[in-house]
Amino acid sequence: MKHLILPVFLVCVLFSCKEGAKASMSDIKEGTSEVKEEQVDSIIEVVEEPIKKTTKQIKEELIAKGFKVFDFVDNKTQDTIIMQQYFMAFLKTGPIRGQNEEETALLQEEHLAHLTKMYDLGYADISGPFGDDGDIRGVTVYNVPTLKMADSLANSDPMVKAGRLEIEIHPWWAGKGFPLR
Repeated sequence: MKHLILPVFLVCVLFSCKEGAKASMSDIKEGTSEVKEEQVDSIIEVVEEPIKKTTKQIKEELIAKGFKVFDFVDNKTQDTIIMQQYFMAFLKTGPIRGQNEEETALLQEEHLAHLTKMYDLGYADISGPFGDDGDIRGVTVYNVPTLKMADSLANSDPMVKAGRLEIEIHPWWAGKGFPLR
C-alpha cells in the first residue's frame, strides 16, 4: 500500500498544476471560449480562443457564489490579486484502525475514488498523502464557499465514515488562479 501512495500523490500534483504558468489576474482564462473562423488557403479553420475575464468579473462571480474574497495589490508588479478563502482538510489517523488487509485495500480504493470525484466536480483542487507516518495522513484543499460544505464533503469520504481517518478543517487564503511551482 505504501507503494501506491507516491504515484497517487504525483497524479494529484500533476492534476493540480493544470492552470499553467503564473499570470496577472487580468490574464486569467476561465473555461469558456469564443469560436472564430480563419480562412487559410481557401480552407476555413475553426479556432477556439478563450474569453479573458477581468479581475472585477472574476471577483463578482466568486462573491455571487458565496465565496469570501479580498483584493491584494502586489507591491512588485502592482497587479491586483484576488485572495480567495479555501478550506484545508487535514486527514488524521482515526480511532478505528482494526480493519483487515482486504477491508483496508477496499477502503483505500473507495477513498481514492471519492477524492477523484471531488476533484472532477470542482470541489477539491488538490489532495495528497504526507510522506511520513505521522498522525496527519494527508490533506485536501476544498474550493467551496463555506466551512459547512467543506466539512460535509470531507466527512463523506469512505475512510472517514469507517473511522480509519478523521477530519480537521481550517480556512485558508490563497491567490485565485495561481499554480503550484
